[in-house]
Amino acid sequence: MFKQITMIKELEKIVGKENVLHSDAERYCYAYDATNSNQKLKMPDAIVFASTTEEVSKIVKYANKNKIPVVTRGAGTNLAGCCFTPLGGILLHLSKMNKILEIDEGNLLCKVQPGVVVEALQEAVKAHGLFYPPDPSNLKVSTIGGSLGLSSGGPHTFKYGTTKDYVLDLEVVLADGRIIRTGAQTAKNVVGYNLTQLFVGSEGTLGIITEATIRLIPHPETASVMLAYFDKLEDSANAVGGLIKSGLRPSVVDLLDINTLQTIEKFCPSGLLTDKEAALLVEVDGSIQEVEEQKKKVLAVCSEYGASYIHSAEDKEEEEKIWIARRSAFGACAKIAPDVLTEDVVVPRTKIPELVKGIKKIFDKYELVSCIMGHAGDGNIHPNIPLDLRDPDQATRFNKAKKELFELALSLGGTLSGEHGIGSEKAPFVTKAVDAGALECMKAIKKLFDPNNILNPKKIF
Repeated sequence: MFKQITMIKELEKIVGKENVLHSDAERYCYAYDATNSNQKLKMPDAIVFASTTEEVSKIVKYANKNKIPVVTRGAGTNLAGCCFTPLGGILLHLSKMNKILEIDEGNLLCKVQPGVVVEALQEAVKAHGLFYPPDPSNLKVSTIGGSLGLSSGGPHTFKYGTTKDYVLDLEVVLADGRIIRTGAQTAKNVVGYNLTQLFVGSEGTLGIITEATIRLIPHPETASVMLAYFDKLEDSANAVGGLIKSGLRPSVVDLLDINTLQTIEKFCPSGLLTDKEAALLVEVDGSIQEVEEQKKKVLAVCSEYGASYIHSAEDKEEEEKIWIARRSAFGACAKIAPDVLTEDVVVPRTKIPELVKGIKKIFDKYELVSCIMGHAGDGNIHPNIPLDLRDPDQATRFNKAKKELFELALSLGGTLSGEHGIGSEKAPFVTKAVDAGALECMKAIKKLFDPNNILNPKKIF
């Protein structure tokens, strides 16, 4: 067993005394991420801020030699307990590795460190007429490193895909401290196994990403946001299928139910209608002519499926106001109760109506408030559940409802997570979602890359 005092002295030699935190108060703060959990958490033994790949390599090499757990994090916005330190050890913080190293307009790519904030990257490449589409709701604070670890998506996933679709090459520190590159600086690359995609979405369990080469696309000429309101939740879910069948390719199709609309208005008044059962937030983008044509089609389809009122944002200021409201949905639930638990199930798009209906039925059964929202265009629904985890009865009812929610998603041909990851919160359910043979292969890969099990232990499996 490693000795904390000895470990701290060795880490200070690598990064300097000012970059190692170890007081009780500091360790307590970094024992948590954004997950609301009733798990009994163990504090890290030290928090270490690395500034270079070489420092990360030395830290990991020391940890591996002494079998010390290493959990890597950035902003800590994860919602599945990915940043918890169940065995203590080193909490490796990459916020100081926050540089955009290159923006290459000619080759449509950029090179970034893991601590770069997602919105900062989007704004930087936009100044060059380029676009990085993945946009998690917490993009103002969440980092590229976390997005890579989870293959994060966001509202624009429907048209543009998730983080994994934009990664060309990674610099990764392995569990023994070796530094490798996984891909190439080219749009095409089929040389050997696709290690890049293996690390994307691995939640820091196979290696630590210290640099990424990311593919970019030209920024759309313009975009327009609409809100289509429905008197029946089921009609809004059916309208999603109608939009897809019509041949439309909106950049965003998000669903918000009445509880979500009402809580947003309490938290962030935005002029949303709160007497409708649901709304679809639809964004279309492209050339000015394309956007105008798509808006007409969206209006026609939503009206056909029962929309009782459709509002199109009149200018960029109003669009921004709508987006702020949409991204406030999780925080808005805190107006109802002290804790908010959010889930992240995904089903085939055609199963959205059944999923939404089933979610409402399950949480009504357990007498829990459910604020149903999510990226309906790609089948990814996030029910936000406000409750008080200090109440054992509420916690028990939620755990029962969560189990039934997962069973529902799986029965509809879906899965447990689209972008929040598995972490420690969903690990007990993985065997129900993954083929047994595939799971054994995953465990073998983990053993190969991390034989001493030091990298983010007790996550996923």
